[in-house]
Amino acid sequence: MTLSVNTNQPALIALQNLNKTNDEMQGVQTRINTGLAISSAKDNAAVWSIAQDQQADRSALASVKMSLDRATSIADVALTAGESVSDLLNLMREKVVAAKDSSLSTQARTALNADFRGLLSNLTQVVDSATFDGANILDGSQTNAITFLADADAQTVISLNLQTLSLGSPKNSLAAADSIATLTQATAVLTRLDATIATVNQAVGSIGSQAKQIDAHNTFVSKLSDVLETGVGNLVDADMAKESARLQALQVKQQLGAQALSIANGAPQIILSLFGNS
Repeated sequence: MTLSVNTNQPALIALQNLNKTNDEMQGVQTRINTGLAISSAKDNAAVWSIAQDQQADRSALASVKMSLDRATSIADVALTAGESVSDLLNLMREKVVAAKDSSLSTQARTALNADFRGLLSNLTQVVDSATFDGANILDGSQTNAITFLADADAQTVISLNLQTLSLGSPKNSLAAADSIATLTQATAVLTRLDATIATVNQAVGSIGSQAKQIDAHNTFVSKLSDVLETGVGNLVDADMAKESARLQALQVKQQLGAQALSIANGAPQIILSLFGNS
């Protein structure tokens, strides 16, 4: 090996290796700080692009879940109100059947009619109150079924059909002016009431079926979001145990590299001994 004061090849090699070690250590520290093995397109363009696409889908699914959560709330409110309407109709039938007793006194019939009229008013209040976030599928205020997002591309929707249960609607033939003050009136009301009970119960059952469908799809969307998150993590997350071990090894390598560079830098001192006094 040529000894030279102008060029110190061992020092250059030691410096290159030390710089390489420092670069590797910087990369390890970045992965430890971010928790990501691939945090930018510079690390691995292909994997980063795939991860970004999947992350976009997962973010979109968050909006889908929000829409489905709203659907669940609207359906649950409507279902609760619908069950209350069904209970009120059963109470009305009790009053109407009692009013068909021809032996009733005028006073008793008047009391039954007051109770029946009160239940009619209560039914209207229940239907009108079945609102969540401005949506009510029971009072006839909506003109079309309400649709909610079902996939990350917003191409598929899930619908919540209208079930109008207000007085005078096709599913509820009772009217606000109905009375059971006479036997004839009670007989006429009972016929319409029995038909209303059947249609209302069918409508409430339909709401329950749709609510169950929405819940099932919401659960699927939650699981799909978790799977996508896990998949993205598999692509870009750093193995912290490996990074910790790699960091310790690089720290030792860095110290050895610094010592090697120091030794290489001291090599030209040997030349001075060649020119020493004889």
